Amino acid sequence: MSGVAVVGQPGGRQRLSDLAGGPPGGAGGAGGSGGDQLRHSDGAWLRAAGGAEGMGVHLGPVKTELATAHEGLLAGTAGLGALAELGAVRESWERRFESARQECGSLAGNLRSVARAQGETNEGVKSSFAPVKRRTPGDER
Repeated sequence: MSGVAVVGQPGGRQRLSDLAGGPPGGAGGAGGSGGDQLRHSDGAWLRAAGGAEGMGVHLGPVKTELATAHEGLLAGTAGLGALAELGAVRESWERRFESARQECGSLAGNLRSVARAQGETNEGVKSSFAPVKRRTPGDER
């Protein structure tokens, strides 16, 4: 098979010949090579969005887990300078985890927007071919 192909799931594939009203599979009629195929699927974008969302969800309880891990840490350690440093490091990690969680949410939305935009472009291309009658062997001009 020749041509450019982008394959994914769950959105299904579209070929340029399908958009132009050609025979299924991209065969270009009699004498056509069938090699000029463009396939698009939103699957890869949607899977990436789901992965980013999942990572954001996974990061959600980290702040609570850090708090639980530090419970009782201060008992019997009064006067140690390292505890102040530990608190600063903990706060820094909490900010970083929250920032990463927010970035995951934003990224998921942006990836879904790309899939949506590509789908709209596909529909636009398909509708632009509607007025064009596909010529078959034997048609007279």
